[in-house]
Amino acid sequence: MADALRVVLAFPSTYPVGITSLGYQVVWATLARRSDVDVRRQFTDRGDPPHGADRSRPPLDLFGLSLSWELDAPVLLDLLEQRRIPIWADRRGDGDPIVFGGGPVLTANPEPLAPFLDAVLLGDGELLLPAFIDALQSCRAAPRAERLRCLARVPGVYVPSLYAPRYGPEGQLLAVEPIEDGVTASVGRQTWRGNTLSHSTVITPEAAWPSIHMVEVVRSCPELCRFCLASYLTLPFRSASLDDGLIPAVEAGLGATRRLGLLGASVSQHPQFPELLGWLDQERFADTRISVSSVRAATVTPQLTGILARRGSRSLTIAIESGSERMRTLVNKKLDTEAIYTAARHARDGGLSALKLYGMVGLPSEEEADVEATATLLLDLKRATPGLRLSLGVSTFVPKAHTPFQWEGVRPEAEKRLQLLAKRLKPKGIELRPESYGWSVIQALISRSDRRLAPVIAAARGQLSSLGGWKRAYREALAAGGAPPLPSWESVVHGRWDPRATLPWQHLEAGLAPTVLREHHRQALQGTGL
Repeated sequence: MADALRVVLAFPSTYPVGITSLGYQVVWATLARRSDVDVRRQFTDRGDPPHGADRSRPPLDLFGLSLSWELDAPVLLDLLEQRRIPIWADRRGDGDPIVFGGGPVLTANPEPLAPFLDAVLLGDGELLLPAFIDALQSCRAAPRAERLRCLARVPGVYVPSLYAPRYGPEGQLLAVEPIEDGVTASVGRQTWRGNTLSHSTVITPEAAWPSIHMVEVVRSCPELCRFCLASYLTLPFRSASLDDGLIPAVEAGLGATRRLGLLGASVSQHPQFPELLGWLDQERFADTRISVSSVRAATVTPQLTGILARRGSRSLTIAIESGSERMRTLVNKKLDTEAIYTAARHARDGGLSALKLYGMVGLPSEEEADVEATATLLLDLKRATPGLRLSLGVSTFVPKAHTPFQWEGVRPEAEKRLQLLAKRLKPKGIELRPESYGWSVIQALISRSDRRLAPVIAAARGQLSSLGGWKRAYREALAAGGAPPLPSWESVVHGRWDPRATLPWQHLEAGLAPTVLREHHRQALQGTGL
């Protein structure tokens, strides 16, 4: 179509990483299928050819970004500058594209990036993205301000320029409110409730997971671990129909590759998961390599491990969070120690050679004895399942918006507790894969901040993984003053917030109401599960 919307869809990393993102693939394919959209991809290392020169039209109508990890946030500014788009939204004119973003980071808390974005798509894209494009098409000839008002009328589309934060005399956030009549006071996340979920639209040997066809089995997670963004933000738990969704999706991809990935926060809790495994156990899939994302330890069965081993997998991944039963109760893990041993035995007896476990340090009320319990559990597992190679991926707890632990801060002692696990496990032949404590601190800064962080993000570019660089940028912003002033680094990153305080994302609706989250938080601190 000659007058199609000119769109660039960007990903804040290299092509091999970006093209492995199922969410990015699905958004790109949704846009590419439309005859009224001409969409091009952009990554940090390459991109599709630019749109053709037509001096009678703006070079670009729409620039979009998918954001899955807080530390990728500053890359947005680099990508905008590469396209000669003003990085600050209030400096764009009628000839500049509408800049929009989506993905879990922006759905949870878009406020630190709000001054750079014209629109944020909150939630699932299946219905939201088509409605967004339709709205833009209906008003594309209007002045920029009117286009933004038009987009704000789409359910799930948040236009930051139509809202303003209000602060108290000491700089405390009091509210984020509409600045015009007719603008809704809060914006709700959109939820796809169809019986089909997503699957790969691009299969390439250049992907970080080469030549893999990814199929989303479930969305969200029913367990409600109190730190978990993937569960609370994306409620309710949904599963793809076996006959109408999963089997056709698998069949579609296996015509192009013999590598299949089953994805989801809790894949094995699909109500028909045993039936799916039985179907994949057919002889015609004998040459297919099947891998599954992390599964709940209590759902590991001989059927699962046996089929994975026969289909080329060498390992299984389970999340235990902690070796301490007290901590697992506190986070609502609903997992006893015996279930972890049983999962390890099933992995070894089913023919797998490795078990990958994931855990955390620095959870609220955690003591050193709880971390010692994690080390002891791994060492006991090694003795109980000889021949099974064990590894532990461990990160520092980071508070996330819209979860019961959003009021808790990063605990500084977590850094030493990562070192404690290394001291206990590495000499015994257990691989430890810790996530950088510094990365976790930067994640917390971005996940808990409001719009006052935007100048810090702009100043910290080029120092994406350097905690020292971010602290310097924050100190300089504090020293520069401004009204209202930045809160202290300590209060944002490490502070335990009053549950009655206004949160930066409080005007954005997610899975559960704040009153419910406060109750889950209270139960956690009392050491009880749901």
